[in-house]
Amino acid sequence: MHTQWEHRYAQRTQRMKGSAIRELLKLTELPGVISFAGGLPAPDVFPIDEFKRACMTVLEKQGPQSLQYGSSEGYQPLREMIARHTSRQGIAVTADNVMITSGSQQALDLLGKVFINHGDRIIVESPTYLGALQAWNAYGAEYITVESDEYGIVPESLAEALRTSPKFMYVLPNFQNPTGITTSLERRKTLIEMADRYGVPIIEDDPYGQLRYEGEDVPSVCVLDNQIRAQNGVYTGNVIYLSTFSKILAPGLRLAWVIAPADVIRKLVLAKQGADLHTATFNQFVAYEVGHGGFIDQHVLTIRKVYSERRDVMLDALAEHMPAGVKWTHPLGGLFLWVTLPTGMNSSEVFKVAVDKEKVAFVPGFSFFPNGGGENTMRLNFSFSNPETINEVIARLGRVLKSLI
Repeated sequence: MHTQWEHRYAQRTQRMKGSAIRELLKLTELPGVISFAGGLPAPDVFPIDEFKRACMTVLEKQGPQSLQYGSSEGYQPLREMIARHTSRQGIAVTADNVMITSGSQQALDLLGKVFINHGDRIIVESPTYLGALQAWNAYGAEYITVESDEYGIVPESLAEALRTSPKFMYVLPNFQNPTGITTSLERRKTLIEMADRYGVPIIEDDPYGQLRYEGEDVPSVCVLDNQIRAQNGVYTGNVIYLSTFSKILAPGLRLAWVIAPADVIRKLVLAKQGADLHTATFNQFVAYEVGHGGFIDQHVLTIRKVYSERRDVMLDALAEHMPAGVKWTHPLGGLFLWVTLPTGMNSSEVFKVAVDKEKVAFVPGFSFFPNGGGENTMRLNFSFSNPETINEVIARLGRVLKSLI
């Protein structure tokens, strides 16, 4: 008898929703379309020669080991390297506080698996990172949204959300995806104090923290929390911290890491063993070979220079070509800026016209709002395209908006 697959799926699959923007983004595959939609690093800053050298070194010196199964926690020297780098920022951690994952997306999924029961409330910004929502929807999360302004989460809104007994809060303080906003030092301190008062842990997602183009670095929420809680050099904090090699080396490595109290790491390791046993051994060896001698610190300076120029070009082009009533953020780093159209406009409709008339694509903003809203917003990526392309595409987008407003 032919299997009726729709009757065999687990109930959780009913909450697995494909991104609504995926159907729209299929249009970006049409010939001639230039896209600002993806969060793509620039391929021209990938350190290809360094990877060639690293791959040969690993294969010649550690070939069999690098091609073998590895530990679920991750390659010990790589975890120690991350711990040393993290300790320089002021977080008292060892390799026991570090787990390597197959990209930050796996880290988000494992956190959902370990922490979220059906119906649990999660505090998120609105808008927030779409990938986190997709990871946690299947586990039955309910989202309590908080308001943000140019300084980050609004304390009054957070206080109201914390009274709902959430399981945890999820934040992206540095150059947030999608808005590009950076949370101020004062707001970070307030966030930590309020989370402590209500006994709510924080998941801090920091993929872009090293990509700052102006202003002074602000300590991460994890660093600030650790200054309060470190005991005898052991991290026992209220913050689980995520970061990745995707933005500072290459996303194709699929290497990220979680920093958390050791007992949390042990629980995440058990969850990971049921997912993929361990992250790709060879990729971890290569990343360590590339990074352990200090190359990443120098390479980040190159990335900052390239992306800073592209951000500035996009900001100048927006100022030149956007019609009155259109507003945008001024990100201090990261890969994105956020555009708000006049009230009543729908960015999904703008998207269709832009692709059809001007061969331009972006991400309509509504999908970043877990409980609805944001129909008049859009996200633009400035890292991937060269300055000439950025200026041309913004000019095209400006013509579209002028014709519609």
